[in-house]
Amino acid sequence: MRCPFCAHDDSQVKDSRPTEDSTSIRRRRQCSSCGARFTTFERVQLREVTVVKSGDRREAFDRGKLEQSISLACRKRDVPQERIDQLVSGIQRQVETAGEAEIPSQRIGEMVMDGLKGLDSVAYIRFASVYRDFSEARDFEEFASTVQEAAAHERG
Repeated sequence: MRCPFCAHDDSQVKDSRPTEDSTSIRRRRQCSSCGARFTTFERVQLREVTVVKSGDRREAFDRGKLEQSISLACRKRDVPQERIDQLVSGIQRQVETAGEAEIPSQRIGEMVMDGLKGLDSVAYIRFASVYRDFSEARDFEEFASTVQEAAAHERG
């Protein structure tokens, strides 16, 4: 593993343990050149999946991008990182076990929307504003009212 500090190609694993949700292995490493310590995570990847984006562009599925967009929607909300990690892992598992080599970005967006709906209503609305390309305040109002109605219906 390449050292992020000096770019040396050799490092030693000093400690390995599963993460809290047991979906990856956390490894503490030490660079054999500069002695710096750093952490890496190892996850199982079931298959290579290509995401088909708008305009027929294609790119490899990237867990990091998924995690970043969900974390951004949950920013400054009382959502534990563990819940975000569980949502990301669940979506990644769905994508990789779907049995398809390609998946439309819209389907991933819907998976995120479904997950955020049950996690945090503000994060759900934030993500929807970007995903559905809200252009006016009225778009927020209409979507927020449907979220409120759905929540009232579920309680009622």
